[in-house]
Amino acid sequence: MAKQSRSNDWGFPRWRSYGKSREAARVRLCDREGCGEIGDRPAPKAPNSPERWYFCLNHAAEYNKGWNYFAGLSPEEAAKRAAEEEQDASAYKQSAQWKWAGPGDGSRSRDEMRALDALELDSDADFTAIKAAHRRLVKETHPDATPGDEVAAKRFKEIQAAYDVLKKAEERKEGKAV
Repeated sequence: MAKQSRSNDWGFPRWRSYGKSREAARVRLCDREGCGEIGDRPAPKAPNSPERWYFCLNHAAEYNKGWNYFAGLSPEEAAKRAAEEEQDASAYKQSAQWKWAGPGDGSRSRDEMRALDALELDSDADFTAIKAAHRRLVKETHPDATPGDEVAAKRFKEIQAAYDVLKKAEERKEGKAV
């Protein structure tokens, strides 16, 4: 066999992109009869089978349209499998924007977000919802309504502090006080 006389690198400037070679790329075609597209989307041939079909985007969508991942499983087994799937992807779920970020528009500070959590509200709650939640929680945890309950008294103080933070933020927003 003869030694290759031409190198893959033609010097500077490079006339081809990095990582390219002269060999033909191996491409798998879609397994759907008569389709000439690239088959780069695997799909199982049968439930719990390691064998796969390889479809193009259009035929993969057609194949998956009628696919039931939980077919033949009891409701308990289906719930168990769904829980296992969620556990494997928990790191992705935790890094989602709505888990670690603010309301999405950057309008609330960390203290305001903590105060909303103390009042059991979502990050996009308006001030009327804040007032309603404050009134409801104060009625539940007020020391006069629950005499001698130390946990309720501590929760009452937390609710009051949270409401004060949100009230001051609302006043700053409206320009009433600084």
